[in-house]
Amino acid sequence: MVLQEPAGAPSPLTAAGGVGDAAAEVQLSRLRWAVLLLFSSYSLCNAFQWIQYGSINNVFTRFYGVSAFAIDWLSMSYMLIYIPLLFPVAWLLDKRGLRLIALAGSALNAMGAWVKLGSLKPHLFPVTVLGQVICGLAQVFILGMPSRIASVWFGSQEVSTACSIAVFGNQLGIAVGFLVPPVLIPNVEDVEKLAYHISIMFFMTAGVASALFILVIIVFKEKPPNPPSRAQALIQSRPAAEYSYVQSILRLLRNANFLLLMVTYGLNVGCFYALSTLLNRMVIHHYPGEEVNAGRIGLTIILSGMAGALISGIWLDKTKTYKQTTLVVYIMSLVGMIVYTFTLSLDHLWVVFVTAGLLGFFMTGYLPLGFEFAAELTYPESEGTSSGLLNVSAQIFGIALTISQGQIMDRFGTKAGNLLLCSVLFLGTIMTAFIKADLRRQQANLENEQTRLQGSNQIMDYGTVACKSITPSIATPAH
Repeated sequence: MVLQEPAGAPSPLTAAGGVGDAAAEVQLSRLRWAVLLLFSSYSLCNAFQWIQYGSINNVFTRFYGVSAFAIDWLSMSYMLIYIPLLFPVAWLLDKRGLRLIALAGSALNAMGAWVKLGSLKPHLFPVTVLGQVICGLAQVFILGMPSRIASVWFGSQEVSTACSIAVFGNQLGIAVGFLVPPVLIPNVEDVEKLAYHISIMFFMTAGVASALFILVIIVFKEKPPNPPSRAQALIQSRPAAEYSYVQSILRLLRNANFLLLMVTYGLNVGCFYALSTLLNRMVIHHYPGEEVNAGRIGLTIILSGMAGALISGIWLDKTKTYKQTTLVVYIMSLVGMIVYTFTLSLDHLWVVFVTAGLLGFFMTGYLPLGFEFAAELTYPESEGTSSGLLNVSAQIFGIALTISQGQIMDRFGTKAGNLLLCSVLFLGTIMTAFIKADLRRQQANLENEQTRLQGSNQIMDYGTVACKSITPSIATPAH
């Protein structure tokens, strides 16, 4: 005998809260690591092009016959371009997805690199500005991607680590940008020899950028066949009609905790941008002729920061202590900046390497923390939108602090300029303490897991009831 369900009655799976649909399809894709590595690679190339002028500011100043401030603007152009274009690109990311954004970012990055090859004469500074502007456009399609790629492709137990690795690419690019230009382009007097060395760097960059664009076309996919986490499954199962980009932004701007994070993130990363842009000028001021070591100090800052970012990402995946970790890293960034400020002028270059490494471990390591904390505070809003707003804040503060610190350095010296950054980081530390740890994404994963377990228990109970209903019928002889 068969137990019949009443017509129209919900199945036990449906009654269990929808376990049978999105949540049951959660599965990790093997392609996720290839997508992450490819994104990190072209992000690396773009970040290299951001800092390749600033790391040898004095050389390009002499080659093009322009002021140091004009070379600083080649770095600041990245920040300036990002601000007005964030919202159109974030809207495009939400409407068209990851693949289109990846194609646009890698294509513009390659195009800008090739344009720079047309600027190998001292009078062609406007051409190199054009190439840098195109690379700055590419950055708009890159900076907001790490948390989105991590959420779309990676499971809940690896999402913070994946975000850290995605940010790695950008940071490693800055590291290479500090290391390679001083080695490839020696500070020689002959303009023709200088142009030759510059052309080697530009050709190498264009070749790598083009190869990465081709790989993006071949490898980069929109999303995995199945959602990697229950939180992502819920987002993907949401009807498109329910989502409004404008309403999403308005909800983010009404989220007090996110607004606090947006300001504190901007202050911290803005300090990092100013420090990176002006590092060559700082070191050369105290240690004349040390262009190569200035680049190595920048490399030390980034490499130690990458270690900090990776450790922070793993720690977050293990503990989920977003607020506490962010606050501790912020405090240590302030301590590192104070130590760096008062040791830069001691005439011991090895001390600068040590203190710069300490500063970089925490200040650069903070970047993925901000992205992941924002994703938690704003779930289920798009990670591209939340991280984009963080980046806008960083660009605005980056421009303001770079200009302010540069002017203070020119008038009052490098210590006064660095004290400005210390003051800003102190303000950011105080504000971070007021952010509440409203971890919405973690809560969604926990609630979904509980629903799944309840559903499994209901199915077992339903099966037990069915067996009890059938057993008497079998035991009774039919007449």
